[in-house]
Amino acid sequence: MKPVRLPAWTATLTWKSACFIVVMCCSLAAVLGALVHVEVTRQTVATAREKALGRLLEVSRAYEAGEPLPRGSWLDPVGLPPDLRKLAVSGRRGTVVADHRGRPTMWAAGPADGRALATTVDYGQSARTISGLDHAIIGSSLLAIGGTLLVGAFAVTRVTRRLHLTAAVARRITQGDLDARVDDPRTRTPSRHQDEVATVAAALDTMAGSLQSKLESERRFTADVAHELRTPLTGLQAASELLPEGRPTELVRERVRTMRQLTEDLLEISRLDSGSEVVESDLHQLGRLVRRVVRASGTDSEVVVVRDAHVETDRRRLERVLGNLVANAHKHGRPPVVLTVDGPVVTVRDHGDGFPEYLAAHGPQRFRSGGKGHGLGLTIAVGQAAVIGARLEFRAAEDGDGGGGLAVLSLPGH
Repeated sequence: MKPVRLPAWTATLTWKSACFIVVMCCSLAAVLGALVHVEVTRQTVATAREKALGRLLEVSRAYEAGEPLPRGSWLDPVGLPPDLRKLAVSGRRGTVVADHRGRPTMWAAGPADGRALATTVDYGQSARTISGLDHAIIGSSLLAIGGTLLVGAFAVTRVTRRLHLTAAVARRITQGDLDARVDDPRTRTPSRHQDEVATVAAALDTMAGSLQSKLESERRFTADVAHELRTPLTGLQAASELLPEGRPTELVRERVRTMRQLTEDLLEISRLDSGSEVVESDLHQLGRLVRRVVRASGTDSEVVVVRDAHVETDRRRLERVLGNLVANAHKHGRPPVVLTVDGPVVTVRDHGDGFPEYLAAHGPQRFRSGGKGHGLGLTIAVGQAAVIGARLEFRAAEDGDGGGGLAVLSLPGH
């Protein structure tokens, strides 16, 4: 049997608190109401019993004196409850509350020459008093529960609202907005006592500030190192051009070009991390742009246009993303490399061993590569895709055609 799935709102703190308040208030009201009902009923019955036994004493005196019995008194009356009749015949006195002629009545009976001498006292007023008290207890309990629930809901809502704000700020920080802060007013004054929610908010703000400072320090360090390396590398490249031709010279020039490209990549990543990039959008035909990227790459890549589309994007940044994906497919995968345009979605497919598991699960990581390279090309591709509002995913090709890696770039539709 499939288990019943409760609605999502039943898991909220507000709902659980409301249920707890209602259960506790109902339990308290039930206990107090029962105690009051029992005590008042006991006192009311005791008073009526005392009155009925006093009247029975007067009736017994009249019976013994041979005088007529007072009104409401009889000898072996028809309506006398059987248990009370049995008690009176056995020589004892007793009382019981029972209906007599449709009205609540307190019966009192005692022995009279082997028979039952009985009298009645009206119990209707006492019964109405107890019934009115029960209604008052129920009404006041409902009002108390409603008032307590409103006050409790107001108090809990204030707490949950602050918790939701803290959670929203935490999500913004996770998405890269390191300027996000809860800024709870209770944390602004150190001398002010803080509750648990304020403590969590203050800890989150402190963590975000510390994380932002460390990342900013790392970004500045990366940018400073790249800037400092750019000048000597430019000089080294110029000097390598003056060396005599030969294998050693080619190796030097290749290493210099690699170092220069690495420096430029580090500077680009530093700019992406700073969040200061400016997007220059325009309307472009996606199929034509993809073909231009393939031609500029100088690689043997196939372009398939299933459904062309016009996209409003930054052409330079989009070409940078696609160029890096094509270069990565040829460098770490195996041909054929196929670029497919299907509306605002571009896929880059190679037929190699596929992307590493860490890359498909967590995205590219700097200076971590599945083969030769520094892992910066895909990092830049993801960063530039985020700048133009696109989403870049890395998957394993599962169409039964040789496997391989599949990079999926989803652009905002026009």
